[in-house]
Amino acid sequence: MDKVLSAFEAISTIQSGMTIGIGGWGSRRKPMSLIRELIKTDKTDFTLVSYGGPDVGMLCAAEKVKKLIFGFVTLETSPLEPHFRKARQEGKIDIMEIDEGMMNLGLTAAGMRLPFNVTRAGLGTDALKLNPDIKTIKSPYSDETLVAMPAIPLDIALLHVHETDSLGNSFIFGPDPFFDEQFARAASKVIISSERIIPTEEINTEKTIWNRFERSLVSTIVEAKFGAHPTSAAPDYGFDKAHLEEYSNSIEPDSWKKYFDTFINIENTEYVQAVGGEKFISSLEVPVF
Repeated sequence: MDKVLSAFEAISTIQSGMTIGIGGWGSRRKPMSLIRELIKTDKTDFTLVSYGGPDVGMLCAAEKVKKLIFGFVTLETSPLEPHFRKARQEGKIDIMEIDEGMMNLGLTAAGMRLPFNVTRAGLGTDALKLNPDIKTIKSPYSDETLVAMPAIPLDIALLHVHETDSLGNSFIFGPDPFFDEQFARAASKVIISSERIIPTEEINTEKTIWNRFERSLVSTIVEAKFGAHPTSAAPDYGFDKAHLEEYSNSIEPDSWKKYFDTFINIENTEYVQAVGGEKFISSLEVPVF
């Protein structure tokens, strides 16, 4: 029942062409250590599903993305994610841009093993015009036309949590757990990175309220202290504005290669030192929204 593996072992189970859901939100609690490990592989042609931040941008910069399903992509410290923007403007990726709520409903439908979910979101907008595969449906109880948001099933979900035991009992303590439970339930396999792995004996009734999804959904656990950096993992640490700016400036091939060599093509413990060390990351101010 011990589900703990190294990042290399966990990511080695991912195959080219898979649909990968990435938890977190913008620049908050992204599984960045797993993203960096994935970038180091030769796997490619992924369909990504994400409320995107630097996770999406880095994978676009590494030319790993075939299609992106998203509600937004932002660094929060700046409104536009530059690597995503470049990939989109150059036509290098297919996209399905939808309302944030529509994406949540698509993931929820997949988690419930339903073909679609019903909503009014999207009516009267270009979300339907630009995504003709999304159909409408007549309510059987009235003549109202509704959006039939198709399910978004995932091969893999990559999530970052604050604590887990070796069985997969996972805990998210921050103010923004959305929408990791939907990603977990929509996926055939869930890989989580965790700030800390704790003994099962430490789990008590006070802690269980922070458990967002069932341990049976968790396939693999990777211990990764500061594994969300440069995104935040409140209340442990905030996002690193200076590092996100440095990353944003790596838009040209030479600067991206330098960023890759310095911050991606290394182990997570080396990465922590490369960005300033444990004391520095712990001191990053937690954002308030």
